[in-house]
Amino acid sequence: MEIFKDFTIEAAHWLPNVPEGHKCRRMHGHSFRIQIYVTGPIDPHLGWVMDFADLKIAFQPIEDAIDHRCLNDVEGLENPTSENLARWVWTRLRPVLPSLSKVIVCETCTSGCVYTGD
Repeated sequence: MEIFKDFTIEAAHWLPNVPEGHKCRRMHGHSFRIQIYVTGPIDPHLGWVMDFADLKIAFQPIEDAIDHRCLNDVEGLENPTSENLARWVWTRLRPVLPSLSKVIVCETCTSGCVYTGD
């Protein structure tokens, strides 16, 4: 069974590696939606894969590090594309959430990426 929880962060960024004149080279912001998925068996007694509250607790340090920040200033996010953000979240969350199966980052209502690990 796979479950997920949505988180929303507000953050600014700019993409330093795109060509001069590209709109994403300028500082701008997004209301990023980050979905965290975990996979596992349903506990026969509790009836769930895991408590959503535990998922929120696991994500809290990540949210604290990136919410209302300039992502370029966060170590490891110097080129903060959605893809790099998803991988950055994964590498920090996986050690505390071994059942992590997927990280989805949406930077707009219509654009995002899915990361399932290397």
